[in-house]
Amino acid sequence: MLQRKIYQLCCDGREVSIFLRDQQRWIERARILDIEGDLVTLRYETDEEDEISSWEEMVRLESIGAVSQKLASVSRTNCEPLVSDDCPEAEQIRNHYPDSSLE
Repeated sequence: MLQRKIYQLCCDGREVSIFLRDQQRWIERARILDIEGDLVTLRYETDEEDEISSWEEMVRLESIGAVSQKLASVSRTNCEPLVSDDCPEAEQIRNHYPDSSLE
């Protein structure tokens, strides 16, 4: 089951966070590049002391304890969020089931 989910995330190309049980650490904002047998290839970046490093790491499937992905984020800056009237018409959600109490 986990292997199918990881394969799906690999195909989607989304950023994920992965917890490695054997190392007791999280890898943040990683992309799953490939799955071959029980090996999963990850790519991620670290930012330490004004230096950005790019890493590619192969981990065993059984060492993965958890996988999570960010669904959404909201800026904390002082800005007005878009409401449905501000969205492009193609992205607006329409009421497909009219309210029967309005009749």
